[in-house]
Amino acid sequence: MSWLDLPSGTPFGPANLPLGVFSPAGDDRRRTGVAIGDLVLDLAAATGDPVHATGTLNAFLARGPRAWAELRAQLTGWVTDPAHRGAVEPHLHPRDGVALHLPVEVADYVDFYSSRHHAENLGRILRPGTPPLSPNWRHLPIGYHGRAGSVAVSGTAVVRPHGQSQTRDEPPVFGPTQRLDLEAEVGFVVGAGSAPGTPVPVSAFPDHVFGVCLVNDWSARDLQAWEYQPLGPFLSKSFLTSVSPWVVPLAALAAARVPAPERDPEPLPYLRDDDHPWGLDLALEVRVNGHLVSCPPFGCTYWTGAQQLAHLTVNGAALRTGDLYASGTVSGPAPDQWGSLVELSWGGRQPLPLPDGTARTFLEDGDVVTITATAPGTDGSRIGLGEVTGRVEPARC
Repeated sequence: MSWLDLPSGTPFGPANLPLGVFSPAGDDRRRTGVAIGDLVLDLAAATGDPVHATGTLNAFLARGPRAWAELRAQLTGWVTDPAHRGAVEPHLHPRDGVALHLPVEVADYVDFYSSRHHAENLGRILRPGTPPLSPNWRHLPIGYHGRAGSVAVSGTAVVRPHGQSQTRDEPPVFGPTQRLDLEAEVGFVVGAGSAPGTPVPVSAFPDHVFGVCLVNDWSARDLQAWEYQPLGPFLSKSFLTSVSPWVVPLAALAAARVPAPERDPEPLPYLRDDDHPWGLDLALEVRVNGHLVSCPPFGCTYWTGAQQLAHLTVNGAALRTGDLYASGTVSGPAPDQWGSLVELSWGGRQPLPLPDGTARTFLEDGDVVTITATAPGTDGSRIGLGEVTGRVEPARC
């Protein structure tokens, strides 16, 4: 319960308390905020702590898990105990009147490929008649390093990218992608770094990862098909990765933890998570031009965020505050649970009908993609991860 007059069923209730960076109307100074109902609490003003006036979450996240827990306890008291109303209320802003910014200064960006249903679908689409999974897929979380400088906050324009593509045995051509795709993903934000040469075990996941956001890792499928061998995605991914403005703390997702799917074969010891399961029951929804096209369930993702972190660091790679890594496209077993258009249109061969009478194989200029997600809250409510939205704009060159 809260003394605030919160909207019924709000996904930003006291059990959530996600952090982000905002600037209020008429003031371009960026500061840390907390989403509560349809309001934003200005932490720089409410706490007086200059760490919340830096314009990113990085400096606060670097303080580590103890500071995260202390702030969360303080915020919970503030929004639930009426004794704090007089001190807190002056620092609340209507959420629809503020500008939201990239929550962290991204240090490194890594994207994984951790949904078995997605990987098998792409294997069947791209390599029919062969095993859908590559030989290594069930042994390790496959991933690639992306471009941190191309990570942008929800609402950033998605400019159709240029690059090379090749059709059949014809020479390659240069031009704007004709197969622009969405990818519904979950991102993990690293708060506390690690020492070089020191792997981070699965059990230490909550000691380093502060929270979760939503990711749309926009993809140019025709560029990707031509460039990805032998080193993987490059220009087909690096033009833009969109993230939601609110980072939901892992502490808010305690009730969403579920066992991961059964793994066969058993992972190598550094990836075993029987005693530290970090599957998360997140219900994603994907909309194109306002029409619901998919409901991917994150709970069935094969490799968890904890295993991804363990694999990312097992070679001794150090974590830095602000590192972001994403799950890869989230897809479930049913067609209405697939998290990309390449799956929903089966490689462009089966156009996806929309309720307005149009159909899509891939995204067209003017299309608006919105990804949202909810999870069980610790108080029995449904908490939200906000949304990540992008509008496709025509190529500019």
